[in-house]
Amino acid sequence: MRFLALLLAAGLLIPAFGCGGSDGDAGESGTLPGSGTLQARLDSDSAEDSALIFSTSDFAVGENRIGFLLVAKNGKLVQAPTASVLVAPRGLGAAATRRVQAELVPLGPHSHPRGAKPHDHGGATDLYVANVRFDRPGRYGLVVEPERGAIQGFGLVDVKRRSASLALGSRAFPSDNPTLADAPAERITTARPPDRELLRYSIEDSLAAGVPFVAVFATPKFCSSRTCGPTVEVVDKVRRQIDSTSRFNRARFIHVEVYRENDPSKGVNRFMREWKLPTEPWVFVVDRKGRIRAKFEGSVSVRELESAVRKVL
Repeated sequence: MRFLALLLAAGLLIPAFGCGGSDGDAGESGTLPGSGTLQARLDSDSAEDSALIFSTSDFAVGENRIGFLLVAKNGKLVQAPTASVLVAPRGLGAAATRRVQAELVPLGPHSHPRGAKPHDHGGATDLYVANVRFDRPGRYGLVVEPERGAIQGFGLVDVKRRSASLALGSRAFPSDNPTLADAPAERITTARPPDRELLRYSIEDSLAAGVPFVAVFATPKFCSSRTCGPTVEVVDKVRRQIDSTSRFNRARFIHVEVYRENDPSKGVNRFMREWKLPTEPWVFVVDRKGRIRAKFEGSVSVRELESAVRKVL
């Protein structure tokens, strides 16, 4: 508990949760057989408590993608291939009504641009990802138990009726983000070298053209979170893979920076406000009709994103 308190003080343990499939589901009205309360499970289990560091925070009623790291007391990341996630409405004092599986997914290549602020990724080349459905708003308790490990993580999730960011199925906002037609690449992006192929189109023009597209809101130079990951690089890798295999069904890939004039001291830019983004990075997949079909808060794997893009081609 002293270790957890230190993590809280350092801002490493986020007291809110945010491509695993479902292992068991009793629904909101029932409980899983023999589950007991989550608190009782924690108290009776001799497994080491672990710190949970989340790459997601925007949770709402419906299906939610949750990304997180498990950190042991010695500071090392837990990297078991899968982990069980028990979910209980009304917090840790309630019995679990749902069990889903989290999968450890590789994030992809990562490099630091010249001039990047020092930051420690702690070897976070992989991320646990689980899909959890919340049936109503409120506070939920979760217990995470990785396979083949005497360790467990726990936390609380505050679920809102609607997500803060633009919802799945809603229309994408026609942001007029800068492109290479407006300014040199070095002024538009903080990526070094500049990610030119992601700076050719605006969201507004892509919606008008009726083409599917991916929009990544991220700032490569000022990435400071242990879970921010190589998001722009992942998007560019998916772009290259899609272009090489889908000659006639192409998607556009668009990078939008986060801060005004790419300066963190000036706050977030209007594009972040237009898409109602409470954090960064975010990746959205939009279909030909301008509807948001997938969205990823924080780090996303190449496999997750490529699968989502191919569904809108």
